[in-house]
Amino acid sequence: MSTVPKRFEILLVPEHVEDRGDASVEDSAVRSAVVEVTGRQGSSGYPRYEGHGLVAEIDPETRTVEALLVDGRELDYGLTALIRPAPHP
Repeated sequence: MSTVPKRFEILLVPEHVEDRGDASVEDSAVRSAVVEVTGRQGSSGYPRYEGHGLVAEIDPETRTVEALLVDGRELDYGLTALIRPAPHP
């Protein structure tokens, strides 16, 4: 049985950015937030994470965002949610 990570950082990145040049993904993100596991499962069946206005259901094995609300609304078209391990506090 795998362990569910306690925290992730979610980066919202515009899909249209094809060539970032020397810019990192972090520099291309229009918003980022650290989310923490709530102990509940979302409707997708994956653990729910919340923080800084984001509510996400993340598959901890594939590290895929299965569902996401940003300030209570669905993610705007043209944005992609990427995740990475959260930095240590």
